[in-house]
Amino acid sequence: MLTTKCLCTKLRRAARSVTRVYDDALQDVGLTTAQFSLLRHLARLDQPSISSLAQAMGLDRSTLGRNLRPLQAEGLVLLHDGEDQRNRIVALTAAGQERIRQGEQAWDEAQRKVAGQLGEQRRAQLMALLDDLERLG
Repeated sequence: MLTTKCLCTKLRRAARSVTRVYDDALQDVGLTTAQFSLLRHLARLDQPSISSLAQAMGLDRSTLGRNLRPLQAEGLVLLHDGEDQRNRIVALTAAGQERIRQGEQAWDEAQRKVAGQLGEQRRAQLMALLDDLERLG
């Protein structure tokens, strides 16, 4: 791999490496990191609109829509009309709740693996730095 001093390149490489750890952990559950995260957000938000879910996840609506389609096809989420025809509501199904339950241990193991690689002090520093970077956009 070529060395670089570019922050964007380094962050993207690190994100891909971390995502691989989580994807590998979730493989037996049949979900990707993005899908599992989406399901967990849905569980916490209790039937949000697509717009509010996208905002909570830091995604644009089109990306969220692409991520929802396979989950909807598997019966893990339902989309239905909200009060306004332009606003769709996303609901977690019982099958979606079960898939979250199935993936929790794998997710926690991935969390421990990544955190263990850093150590507690560096993990806390990284979280603070990432918080700062999230505020850029």
